[in-house]
Amino acid sequence: MRVVAVFIFVLFCTSCDKFTFSKNKNLKVVDTIVDFTRVDFSPSFKECDSLIDTSKLSDCFRNTIHQKISLELQKHSLFIKDSIDEDVFADILINAKGQIVLQEITSTENLKSQLPQLDSVLKQSVKNLPAINPAIKRSIPVSTRYRLKLKILLKE
Repeated sequence: MRVVAVFIFVLFCTSCDKFTFSKNKNLKVVDTIVDFTRVDFSPSFKECDSLIDTSKLSDCFRNTIHQKISLELQKHSLFIKDSIDEDVFADILINAKGQIVLQEITSTENLKSQLPQLDSVLKQSVKNLPAINPAIKRSIPVSTRYRLKLKILLKE
C-alpha cells in the first residue's frame, strides 16, 4: 500500500509540470480602445485623393468645400436693404456612403430678416456639391459632421 501511495504522490508531483493552466501566451493583444472623436482619414473630394498626409488631406477637403460653396453662392443674386458683414454656420453631415446632408444653419436674426432665401440657397449649394469620399475609421467608411463657417459680405 505504501508503494502505491508513493507512486501516486510522485505521479501527482511530476504531472503538474506537464499541464499548464496559465493563459495562452501566443495570443495577440487587441487594442479595444477606439477614439470616436477622430477618423483615420477625413472625407475627400476627387481632386484631394492624391494626397497621402492626413493633415494635408483634411486641409484640402476644407478648402475645396469652402471654394465650391462660395462659387455656388455667387451664382445667386441676393438683394438687401442694408450692408451685411456676418458669419453663418452650416452644419453638414457626410454619411458613410459619401452623401452630403445639410443639417442646420445658424445665423443671426438680422441676417434671416434681410436674406430670408439664404437657407434655401445654402441647401441648393450643398446639394450641388460633387461626390465626396466618406471618412475612414479602421478601414470602414463612417459618417462625419462638419461645421462650416461662411462669411456673408454684401454691400448696398
